[in-house]
Amino acid sequence: MRQEYDALLKNKTWDLVSLPPNMQAIGCKWVFRVKENVDGSIKRFKAQLVAKGFHQVHDFDFHEIFSPVIKPITIRIIPTLALFHGWKLFQLDVNNAFLNGSLEETVFMTQPPSFEVADKSLVCKLNKAIYGLKQAPRQWFDRLKSTLLQFGFIGSKSDSSLFIFHQQMHVVYLLVYVDDIILTGSSPSLIQ
Repeated sequence: MRQEYDALLKNKTWDLVSLPPNMQAIGCKWVFRVKENVDGSIKRFKAQLVAKGFHQVHDFDFHEIFSPVIKPITIRIIPTLALFHGWKLFQLDVNNAFLNGSLEETVFMTQPPSFEVADKSLVCKLNKAIYGLKQAPRQWFDRLKSTLLQFGFIGSKSDSSLFIFHQQMHVVYLLVYVDDIILTGSSPSLIQ
């Protein structure tokens, strides 16, 4: 919990403020998971602070939601291309991915349990999207997409979760599934 809380503070995820009149703060809770290695042994224990987004009100706390999910045909074609050409597949899990998404809406959240400051009347005015917010996946994806486009990737017209990078005779395919990324392509050095 301390590690997660410190990461949230380091990323300036919120500012502690007094709750403005006529506003409501959504709650939050800690979610615990055990990450395992392939052999089933324990890799690490993970705690994640999650907003109770089910209390959010449409057009007040959020406007649009979206979570990037690869189309079934795309997830068949890209690994098939990699297999056919002998390309390696790389998988990335982005830690605290949603913290990279900035909020457009003003959202207030209660203080994290076990980490409340002395003044319990203060609430967290969120600056960043956190897990549990309805708009968090969209905000993260928008930030990732704009960054990939700046690097020269092109978004696929047939699947919004597929990005393609061309350089001379080489190609790199990048697939996004919420906060997981799959990479493959003709040039290992270009992928690196």
